[in-house]
Amino acid sequence: MDPSRIFEEFPAPSYRGAQEQALRDIQAAFDAGNEVVLVRAPTGSGKSLLARAIAGCAATVDEVAPSDASGAYYTTPQVSQLDDVAADSLLEDLNVIRGKSNYNCILPGERDTPVNRAPCVREAGYDCSVRHRCPYFSDRAIASNREIAAMTLAYFMQTAGSEVFRKRDVVVVDEAHGLAEWAEMYATIELSPQTLPNWDDLRVPKIDSLDRAVDYADALLGTLKRRKDELIGKPELSAAEVSLRDRLQERIGELDWFVGDYRDPESATEWLVDQDPDDGSNDGEGGPLTIKPMNPEKYLKHTVWDRGNRFALLSATILNKEAFCRQVGLPPERTALVDVEHTFPVENRPLYDVTQGKMTYEHRDETLPKVARVVTRVMGHHPDEKGLVHCHSYGIQERLAELLRDFGVGARVRTHSREDRDGELDSWKATDEPEVFLSVKMEEALDLKGDLCRWQVLCKAPFLNTGDSRVAHRLEQGQWAWYYRSALRTVIQACGRVVRAPDDWGHTYLADSSLVDLFDRARSDTPPWFAEQVDRLSDPDLPEFDPSAALAGMDEGAAAGRRYQRGSGSESSGGEGDGGSGGTSGGSGYSRSRSSRSGSSRSPMADVWDTDG
Repeated sequence: MDPSRIFEEFPAPSYRGAQEQALRDIQAAFDAGNEVVLVRAPTGSGKSLLARAIAGCAATVDEVAPSDASGAYYTTPQVSQLDDVAADSLLEDLNVIRGKSNYNCILPGERDTPVNRAPCVREAGYDCSVRHRCPYFSDRAIASNREIAAMTLAYFMQTAGSEVFRKRDVVVVDEAHGLAEWAEMYATIELSPQTLPNWDDLRVPKIDSLDRAVDYADALLGTLKRRKDELIGKPELSAAEVSLRDRLQERIGELDWFVGDYRDPESATEWLVDQDPDDGSNDGEGGPLTIKPMNPEKYLKHTVWDRGNRFALLSATILNKEAFCRQVGLPPERTALVDVEHTFPVENRPLYDVTQGKMTYEHRDETLPKVARVVTRVMGHHPDEKGLVHCHSYGIQERLAELLRDFGVGARVRTHSREDRDGELDSWKATDEPEVFLSVKMEEALDLKGDLCRWQVLCKAPFLNTGDSRVAHRLEQGQWAWYYRSALRTVIQACGRVVRAPDDWGHTYLADSSLVDLFDRARSDTPPWFAEQVDRLSDPDLPEFDPSAALAGMDEGAAAGRRYQRGSGSESSGGEGDGGSGGTSGGSGYSRSRSSRSGSSRSPMADVWDTDG
């Protein structure tokens, strides 16, 4: 790596905000010998441009021996972030590769078939006459041979050990704050009717210890390998059989990892096993199992840290360097933290206190109607401007939508389900009407610049679900600072959705009193630029409750049409377990620890995994 090239590799014609100083600080951090540089860059600082400049410092094939690593990887957990990179003309030399399921076969009669179900994966020894023109293999060849390959974190992890995507000189991870959670989520093993073929034929025992879980996993491995071998022995597979083979291979790989890691006396991985209550489908035996790694350092070493010589991890919300390094298995002494100044005026990103009480599960029935009333008042304060409500869960979203309909303002409200979230989001962004979007898990990777959204409400403090066995286990160990950091990180991400440039502006209203408590508890981990927002927290001058004022900016015809369209019935897909004190794990958890090190807990993310290799 040659950090001195960082300025000439910056892709934009000029700098904005604090970009020039950021490049100078990043260069100094690498020049000082650090293997990893954490870049804490707030919303609107142009992280993707900084990432491209860093990637451009990687050694080229002409500068190193053939056996040495060259080139760079750019990766991000967020599918939408990769889409933004692919669409940015300043980043056109980031060669994007996606999973096979994102490409269609080009053979006659197969053009609606995803590449991961095409004849080349259905028929043994299939010799494709158009492989050189296949969109997937073409993109893969380009990405593997160019200086910078761009992909989702899921695809990057899946290609660990690949002969195609070998170790490179520099790895840049954008939106890296959730790296530990993504690794834990990706390494979690689900054994259920949805993930295991012929579930009804399996006799799942009741698991009362980790040793018992390992013994069962070992026995299950033999069964799954025999089924896979039977499929592989067939000369041609149907699309359904290809899907079955792939599922079997995924479970085999996961179980091999679990059994081998648990029985390795040198491993420091701590495992938890949850078992759902028996549903009666397997003769009184145990129910579905979830096997979870608590600390993903070993997994990340194989899938990420062994893939490069130098690393840059960028995010607005890497809140505590030492804690982050512990969670992901990085040496703090060889890791630097670079802070990028926030250049958005604090006056343009105000926080307002409209708290109505606690939104924890036991208080929600009392608090949520008050929140609905204050949302109606906020709508009246912004009659001509689009707004966003972060609902935290589908249960809250559904109940809030019902209350707003009861108040007579449902014509201005839009919701989404798990299945249509992208479509409803796109429709909301495209409309000229001042609609209010009740969202779930959209605190990240959402760019609502300008009039796309001028105000938002945080309905609930986004604490992790204490019914999750990993969360409960860490809290039993006293890891409360981690718990509050996780929630603060999500709040900061959410607050960045509506102010995207120095001349942009947007109002954020806090409806859950636990949010104010969170700011106090996590003060020491709060970035200075966000602490400045919190210190200016104030009470807004809202109008009195008046549903007609909330609809004043709606086109009368459009409002009438939406009233007819949404006149009755649920607009969302039903409830789900909430964070904080709501939700249950569905079974007991068992753990064994060989090390005092701990990672971060699983937290839900907005985007969908792009998982096909």
